[in-house]
Amino acid sequence: MKTAKVFFYVQHLLGIGHLVRASRIARALAEDDFRVTMISGGTPVAGFPGPPIDLVALPPLKAAPGFAGLEDMNGKPVTESLKSMRCEQLLAALRRNAPDAIVIEAFPFGRRQMRFELLPLLAAAREMRPRPLILCSVRDILQDVRKPGRLEETASIVQDYFDLVMVHGDPSFAKFDETFPAAHSVADRIAYTGLVAGPTPKSAGEKFDIVVSAGGGGAGLQLVKTAIDAASRSERQLHWCLITGPHLPTADLQALSAKIPPNLHLFAFRNDFAELLGAARLSVSQAGYNTVCDILQANCRALLVPFAEGGESEQTIRADKLAAMDQATVLLEKNLATEALLRAIAACLIRAPPKPHGLNLRGAEGTREILRRYLTKD
Repeated sequence: MKTAKVFFYVQHLLGIGHLVRASRIARALAEDDFRVTMISGGTPVAGFPGPPIDLVALPPLKAAPGFAGLEDMNGKPVTESLKSMRCEQLLAALRRNAPDAIVIEAFPFGRRQMRFELLPLLAAAREMRPRPLILCSVRDILQDVRKPGRLEETASIVQDYFDLVMVHGDPSFAKFDETFPAAHSVADRIAYTGLVAGPTPKSAGEKFDIVVSAGGGGAGLQLVKTAIDAASRSERQLHWCLITGPHLPTADLQALSAKIPPNLHLFAFRNDFAELLGAARLSVSQAGYNTVCDILQANCRALLVPFAEGGESEQTIRADKLAAMDQATVLLEKNLATEALLRAIAACLIRAPPKPHGLNLRGAEGTREILRRYLTKD
């Protein structure tokens, strides 16, 4: 088969989870002789997607506070002219690449804010000759949908434009229809890839007893502050590592740095996060998709504080499922306080490490195999 060209769209708005997962998949494709062009519309993050992926960076957008719309990097509401500029750049990149396959991350199950450019992209792709394969790349657990008609609208977009929905999960852990009740209407287009974990971690260069992480950092300030206070009150022989995430505001990071106790090391980001988990006695984190995949890959003790602000349900569902499998302990965000965190950590440290879970963590490779199979169909 000739080298297949993949056009991969991803938009991260608050954290970096969508970008990390998409980058893991893109690298797995590139390792198998796919030529991947990634179109990223969020805040640039050093190292992502990384070589050898070709990157097309659209003018970056982010979520406004409280997810109240979109804003540019200056914190101003997005204008119609900026939307038009992004849409034109996106369509021009599509024409230049003439891909064999288009992969759109999250939409239409998420990222509805980006319809202004994604619906024109899908319409243009459908008219191309030869027509590229059109696929959705989506995590296994979705945010709860409350608006009437939203589920039916999403299913209709899938039926109109998409050849396949690649669900990045293991159905023995989470079935897609649990959080997307209209899945039956597109059941013939759903394929599970496995969970998209990173490579098997190597031995860590540094070792910490407790590794606390706040994902991308855009929504983990409460956990970060509580962890610093907990470390200052904990047993001095316990060595803590706190990773705030690259999106924690600089002013907050500077203010926190003045409160760091001697037994805690503070970092904005660590490329060796997976290795640190493998060597740690305990991981304390939110319950985002990528962090959980890293925890499962490391098979370490885990205390999860799922993000639940603004009615967010996805992380709580994931954390509860892991707790039911005896793979993690859950401390609800509403109960997060220094003494509660210290008690939960003490209880976790005396527990035996989790038993092997048997979940499929080869989602990047599974995605690659699915793409290869569909592109070689007659």
